Parts: sequence; C-alpha cells; structure tokens
Amino acid sequence: MKKRLIEIIVCPECRGELSLNVTLLEGEEVKDGLLACKGCGKSYPVRDYIPRFVSMDKYVDTFSFEWNKFYDVQMDIINNTDESEKTLRWKAGWRPEDLKGKLVLDIGVGSGRFADIVSMWGGEVVGIDLSFAVDAAYKNIGNRHNVHIIQADIFNLPFRKETFDNMYSIGVLHHTHDTRQAFSKVVPLLKKGGEFAVFLYALGHYHYFSDIWRKITTRLPIKLMYYLSAVAVPLYYIHKIPFLGKAAQFLLPTANWSKWKWRWLDTFDWYTPKYQWKHTWSEVYRWFKDAGFRDMELYDDGKDSALTQICMKGKKI
Repeated sequence: MKKRLIEIIVCPECRGELSLNVTLLEGEEVKDGLLACKGCGKSYPVRDYIPRFVSMDKYVDTFSFEWNKFYDVQMDIINNTDESEKTLRWKAGWRPEDLKGKLVLDIGVGSGRFADIVSMWGGEVVGIDLSFAVDAAYKNIGNRHNVHIIQADIFNLPFRKETFDNMYSIGVLHHTHDTRQAFSKVVPLLKKGGEFAVFLYALGHYHYFSDIWRKITTRLPIKLMYYLSAVAVPLYYIHKIPFLGKAAQFLLPTANWSKWKWRWLDTFDWYTPKYQWKHTWSEVYRWFKDAGFRDMELYDDGKDSALTQICMKGKKI
C-alpha cells in the first residue's frame, strides 16, 4: 500500500477517517500495518502490501484459486501481446487519452490485466477485489507508482462518494448475488461527468447446456474442476470439425481461444463461480438511466459477441 492511498479511503462501516500505523515499510510501499477508524474504532490490516477490508473471500473462492493459478495468462506485459488492451478498448470504448491523468476504479481487478493497461495509459488505477486474486494482481503490477490494490467487498467499498473520474467492471458484477444491486452500490463513487463501463453476460440460448452442466460443476471441488476444465484444450480441435464441432460446442461449451492456456482458464472461469447471472441489454440500459446516466453506448467487436455479451458505457450527470 502506498501512503497516499489514505487520502481516498475511509472506513467501510461508518465512512469515518482512517489513520495508518506502519509496521513495515519497503520503499514507498507499506508491506504491513494497520488502518484504524477514528470514528467507530474498527481496524483493518495491511498485509503483504494490500489493505484488507475483508477477512475471507466468501462466495468467490473459485476466483481466488483461478487468478493465483493463472496469474500470468492474460497479462499483456508478461506475454508480449496486446490482447487485453484490445479487449479493454472495445469493451469500454476508451482510448489512452481518455484515461490519462484520471483516477480510475477497477471493480473486480482479478490478476490485474486491465489495470495494467490503464496504468500504462497514464491513469492512476485502484483495483478492488473480494477474492485473494488481489495477491496475484499485486504480484503483477502492484509496485507501480500509479497502481493501488485493495481487498474489499463491492457492496461495502471503502471510498468516499464521487471519488473516481472513471470506473469499469469487466466480467464481475454478474458474479455477485445481485447484479443490479452491485451496480447501484458503486455508482455513488463516480464523479459527475465521469464514465462507467461494464461488461456482463447476455441472456440467450447459447448458455442452455452450460447452465445444466453448472448445476454439477459448481458443486465439485475446485481442484477437480481445475483438471476437468483442461478438456477445453483438446476440444478446440474437435470444434473445428464440420457439424460435429458445432454439436460438441453446443452440448458442452468450452472456450475456443487459439492459446491453450486461455482455453483452460476461460472454461474454468465459466463453470466454477457460484453466481453467474445473465441479462439483456435493455435491462442494463435501464440501470444506467435510472442511476442518472446519459449518452449510453453499446459495444461489440463485430463478431458473435453481441449474442453473448453486453458491453455498455454511460456518463454520469
């Protein structure tokens, strides 16, 4: 944790001011310490460079496992690719100049793939996650001067109202117990005139059989699912066979990335989370509108993503 983070965080319980007691400082990073609320007296540890406003990962233990196991798979800076940058561009509609010099909230930072891009574009990014994926994110990018990583609950975040210039949540809100409530909880953190971009799963026939499989897979041990989801690696070649491939993909949907680790990761990501809600674009549009947003835009990459994904951005008024 960087000491200046204290300027934008508050006690998530009473919104009171926090004081920082440093136990171990390494350069500009607080490795260990304690955040204490001057109002209600509650305290929160800084452990391994990360402020911890929750003690457990609750219903997101699969993500704790996933992002620490696959911590480097989708990181452009590690793999010398631009896949995550391209994904952020078309899912949020932003360019580097849109975020340069801005304070940006990454809601559900995972291993830090998109926070990495925002940081490289010149934005100062605060990445939050309920899961222990924060450890992977810090390992990847946490020591950068313009990156902050926090473990916190999306329904009770430790920030003052209207703190951030821009916010995004890519593939996260639908993994909470209530997508709309999660959306509503973070809106007050955005400044007026700021933009909020979300990516959510779309409601449609494509997930019919995977939802049936998920009734089983979400009950299996995480480590077992780690190995079972590796079936996506060879199935990629089966899916290329005419007729048979489409039938196999419909009956047992798996990720079809050309990179084998991405196939494994995304298949695990699809079949293991406890919650996985799907929505319609008109439903999400109403959330934005009811929360006081305007100029909503819907994005897709020109392929079949419009059938499976909702990428929407709006400006808060």
